[in-house]
This record gives sequence, C-alpha cells and structure tokens, in this order.
Amino acid sequence: MSDTKVALITGGSSGLGRELVRALSGDGWHVITDARNGDALARETRGLYGVEAITGDVTDADHKEALVAAVRRHGRLDLLVHNASTLGPTPLPALATVTVADLKDVWRTNVGAPLVLTGALLPDLLASDGVLLSISSDAAIEHYEGWGLYGASKAGLDHVTLTYAAENPGLHAYAVDPGDMRTPMHQAAFPGEDISDRPEPASVIPHLRHLWEQRPESGRYRAADLPLPETAGARS
Repeated sequence: MSDTKVALITGGSSGLGRELVRALSGDGWHVITDARNGDALARETRGLYGVEAITGDVTDADHKEALVAAVRRHGRLDLLVHNASTLGPTPLPALATVTVADLKDVWRTNVGAPLVLTGALLPDLLASDGVLLSISSDAAIEHYEGWGLYGASKAGLDHVTLTYAAENPGLHAYAVDPGDMRTPMHQAAFPGEDISDRPEPASVIPHLRHLWEQRPESGRYRAADLPLPETAGARS
C-alpha cells in the first residue's frame, strides 16, 4: 500500500467539491474526482498535483465501476466525499407540484448514488481506517418553501451515511451542513438574485479538515461548529 493518502470526491468541477480537490491536492493527497461536464472538470483540475479526473454521472453504473477501479489501482481509500448533488427542478417547486420523474432524478443522485458507491468502497474505507463525508444541508432538518424535495433527499443522505456508521463501528462517518455558500447550485436556487453576500466555499475547508484530521465521533455536524485545526491558518 502506498503511503500517499487517497481521496475520492464526487462533483469536483465547481463549488465546494472543487475547493476540496484543490485543498487535498495541495496537501499532497492523490485525489480522484468526477463531474458530468468533462470540459469544466478538465479546466478546473488542470495542473493540480495528483488529481485524477474521470468524467461521468454518479448515477451511472459503469461510471461507478470506473471510480471503484481507480481507487483499487491505488490500493487504499482514506476519504470518500459525497459532494455531487442536484437541486431538481428550478425554480424550486412546491411539493404538491413535484412529479415522480422529479423524485427519481433527485433521489438517484442525492441518495441512491452515495448509498451504492459507499457500499462498493466500504471494504477499502475500513481497510484504510478511512472517513466517509457526505455534504448535507440545513434543508435536511429545516422546512423551507420550495426546498422539500431537495431537503428530503438530504435527510435521506444523512440517514444512509449515519446508518453506515451504525453498522460499521470502525467507520468514521459524517453528514455535514456546510452552510450557505456562493456556488452555482445556490445561485440556481435563487435565480436573478445577488448572492455575493454568501461566503466562498473555500472558507468551509478549514472547518471540514477537523473531520479527517481529528476524527470526532460519527454524526451530523454543522461546518461552522467544527473547530479550526491549529494548522488551518497556514493552509487556508
């Protein structure tokens, strides 16, 4: 087994996923990442140390196998981040107007894909004493108009993540609400609005470091409540 730590981060072409890829690359990790938009993925990962970019959709079975194969080539998995996500239809609809097709699309991306990918890579995570990190939302536990479908999927993701922890005591598993961020997804939720007052996603990274560096008890956390590692100032 190589001494270089390995991370798999889904949805690495923009937003928080992109910043996680950049941060771990800068720390000397080997980072496997994906996105549906191959051009954007190539552009955002070009020149980054140790980054392996694989174009594809997390809901696609062949793409899942490609990600698993990439991990196995390195012989370890220290961090699995479920970041890829979809809002579903926009403008955000009232629950009464949500269709079965909407439900299937959101559920497959936000719950089904993380569930299946974690199951496929569980032996690798356990063998490496690895960390499972799922990016959640305050909509998973709060109730906002228009956010019902997305929020329900994030509640489902929380449940899947922490049930994996309950079933596998050796797994360090976290569902984390990163807070509002200035990302393309957040902009899509508020079309036409100025979201420049939201924090940049890079500001969340120092808080998330606490999880894979200090490994607190498995559970659901708000990123803002996670302490900053002593070395965060030098890295951020």
